[in-house]
Amino acid sequence: MPAPTPDHANAMALEFPQSLAVYDKYADAQRAVDFLSDEEFPVQNCMIVGTDLKQMERITGRLTTGKVALAGALSGAWLGLFVGLIFSLFGDGNILAMIVSTALMGAVFGLVWSLVGFAGTRGRRDFSSVSAVVATKYEVLVEHKHLQTAQEILARLPGALPNPFE
Repeated sequence: MPAPTPDHANAMALEFPQSLAVYDKYADAQRAVDFLSDEEFPVQNCMIVGTDLKQMERITGRLTTGKVALAGALSGAWLGLFVGLIFSLFGDGNILAMIVSTALMGAVFGLVWSLVGFAGTRGRRDFSSVSAVVATKYEVLVEHKHLQTAQEILARLPGALPNPFE
């Protein structure tokens, strides 16, 4: 993700932000801000900040040489098909043969490239996974001049935490 530009950083800033509430789930923080909005609180003075970040990795399956080869061939075939379609726009001759040949060459290239990469791991990573960085806490911040009003409004929301220190 690119670094924020100065304009983006200013748009994300609050003037002397104060903690209004801390939640374990993003949906609860969103519910609190939505309630403030429903009560006509100036929510442009609020911010939800995910804190206590952690990296999570979900293992999706075991990688075998066959699975890696098939995935590489399919990926290469798609790329080859795309290249073949582009070439067919500018070439003359047998367009179908051009598309099929680039798809086949892409499949072979993808198969070889994926097997070389898999062999390079030497069995240290023979599983597939997806990963994400997630927050474990979500803090609702509000500009200092609106804190008391926000606390009073949020106190009316059933189940809300108007003060993170209680």
